[in-house]
Amino acid sequence: MTTPFPSATIVGYPRIGAQRELKRAVEGFWAGRLDETELTEVARDLRLASYRRLAELGLTEDASIPASFSFYDQVLDTTWLLGALPPRFEGAAGLAGYFLLARGEGGTAPLEMTKWFNTNYHYLVPEIGPDTPISLAHTTPVDLFVEAREAGLVVRPQLVGPLTYLLLSKPAVEGYRPLDRLDEVTSVYAELLVRLAEAGAPWVQLDEPGLTSDNLGLSSAEIAGLAERVYQRLGSVAGRPQLLVTTPYGEATEGLAALAQTPVEAIHADLVHGQAPAPLADKTLVAGLISGRNIWRADLEAKLAWLQAQPGAVSVATSTSLQHVPYSVAGEEWDHPHLKSWLAFAEEKVAEVVTLARGRNGEDISAELAAASQALATRAADAGVKVPAIRQRTASLQPADREREDYSIRQAAQAEKLQLPLLPTTTIGSFPQTGEIRQARAAHARGELSTADYEDRLRQEIRDVIHLQEKLDIDVLVHGEPERNDMVQYFAELLDGFEVTKNGWVQSYGSRCTRPSILWGDVSRPEPMTVRWSTYAQSVTDRPVKGMLTGPVTILAWSFVRDDLALGEVADQVGLALRDEVSDLEAAGIGVIQVDEPALRELLPLRREDQDAYLEWSVGSFRVATSGVEAQTQIHTHLCYSEFGDVIDAIDALGADVTSLEAARSHMEVLPALEATGFSRQIGPGIYDIHSPRVPEVSELSELLSEAVAAVPADRLWVNPDCGLKTRTYAQVEPSLHNMVAAAKEVRAHQ
Repeated sequence: MTTPFPSATIVGYPRIGAQRELKRAVEGFWAGRLDETELTEVARDLRLASYRRLAELGLTEDASIPASFSFYDQVLDTTWLLGALPPRFEGAAGLAGYFLLARGEGGTAPLEMTKWFNTNYHYLVPEIGPDTPISLAHTTPVDLFVEAREAGLVVRPQLVGPLTYLLLSKPAVEGYRPLDRLDEVTSVYAELLVRLAEAGAPWVQLDEPGLTSDNLGLSSAEIAGLAERVYQRLGSVAGRPQLLVTTPYGEATEGLAALAQTPVEAIHADLVHGQAPAPLADKTLVAGLISGRNIWRADLEAKLAWLQAQPGAVSVATSTSLQHVPYSVAGEEWDHPHLKSWLAFAEEKVAEVVTLARGRNGEDISAELAAASQALATRAADAGVKVPAIRQRTASLQPADREREDYSIRQAAQAEKLQLPLLPTTTIGSFPQTGEIRQARAAHARGELSTADYEDRLRQEIRDVIHLQEKLDIDVLVHGEPERNDMVQYFAELLDGFEVTKNGWVQSYGSRCTRPSILWGDVSRPEPMTVRWSTYAQSVTDRPVKGMLTGPVTILAWSFVRDDLALGEVADQVGLALRDEVSDLEAAGIGVIQVDEPALRELLPLRREDQDAYLEWSVGSFRVATSGVEAQTQIHTHLCYSEFGDVIDAIDALGADVTSLEAARSHMEVLPALEATGFSRQIGPGIYDIHSPRVPEVSELSELLSEAVAAVPADRLWVNPDCGLKTRTYAQVEPSLHNMVAAAKEVRAHQ
């Protein structure tokens, strides 16, 4: 007897807890406040509470709720499931061993971390070689299914698919092809399917977003061929559960056609970012109609009309996992009278899915359709959504507004002004946000601390950060950003066209959560945002202090962006607001200005045919922001945790005088690309991995820096960490920066 696929489902759900319960428990385990048993109990309670809430929201059919829990990352979970541990983690066991792969310890470096497709979620990159052990190391997916069943819930086990897992892996041995282990990995999945069937699971979900990309070393046709091979084999497993294969994050035309030739029973298509597949014959089309990536209320009338026109078996679903959106709009309040009615977070999206499924099944949903249509109409008519003066300013941009003087002129002017040594040292921007600073910010927000007293504390923190950098002998300083809660939210609170949330937390990686801002209208800058803090920092030191801004692409990528205007035009609006800020910083005497774009690679379309158009507008918006300054003003930018080789030409096209890149955790993988392109301006490949709590030794940092000097002339190199230091402690940061400066001096002495 088979279980029909549910009429309504989601592809995944947030797992951090509505009040970030999992974050706090995991960090408590790391700090020794909770033991493994206590952490496991918190996780169990959170899982079951999530399942019950989803059932309350209408996902009541068997297997309609995916078991999408993870302590840290779903790709790491797969590595742990397969026992595919690099030799340096030999003997790792229990949750402490699991987290060792994510965080490292002492001389054990963690797995590399990079972006999950075109999102701001980060995954831990598997390292697969010819000798990597691969077997069914444990049965956690079975255990989680049984746990839910014993609580009266039939959930759907969810796993990263075997093909995507290996497509995202890196070779443990140079020149090796992780996909050579595909048959072995598939065999482990086949064994697991048997175990899940024996436990009574009617459906299993295998996520294959790799089918939406042709940028993973193979063509779409090649990936589709491998998918057919994998799912022919898994589909032939005797007595297995029924299989749902998902293709979130983009267009999967070739992959969907290949899956249609296999015995799998249900195929998911992302219909927000891709097109509907050809008819799937006897299979269920799981239609990803509700966006899992953005937070705007759906046009339910249009989506229902599409559903009613579809033949065959169709289930309503989200386009991607809902892990990319906050839990609920409930509890959020804004001054804007209508904004809340325009939005749908995870719970509201589940309600949209359930409503459409009811409509597809012939139930009366006219009230829900009317409410959705009214919200869409109110949004379209709002005065802040379209501001004529802002639209005119972007329309008036000329090519010259995106250009600066030739780099040779800028280089000479900046060298004369700054007088920096060979291999100058700097940091990326933020310094640790101490508990005292966070408490002061919260007290100020509650009205318990006056603005004058709060700003006095910020100035004291800035002085302390400046003096620490002077003591460490860093060459170009930062003010540490104590006034900023988040590198995007800070600006969103000061720009027109944005709103921020109170509890809109979204997982970025591990226990790290962010609150993406909501970009709902046309964007402008009412007044300077950073000038007084940068000029104050510069007033207490003779060394140059960088002005610190977040770039237009990153502001878009790390916000929930309006879907009613071309992204390129939105980016230019933000670019012009930042251009005004850059000009004011320069006029105030700030001679080094950093405009961070860590998300440049993140928004890169998964299909190569779409990438040139994206790179044109994204690079153009950065140049709008940074091209209004004099030659002697040095423009920096920063990028982190991406595969930079894919966009190295675009990074070059940004035209920044100095570009700092994440490189330590990826073991300087960006260097060959820099060599190949002949990158002609100054570059700072990071040598200190700030996402691990370990303190790197001078010898380790010197080795990385020496690799950089071998690839890039020393007179073009800067020495810096991979990223900002906000999430670290001073006990970790101070010795690490001391060692970084020592390494720079050591290598400098040999040039």
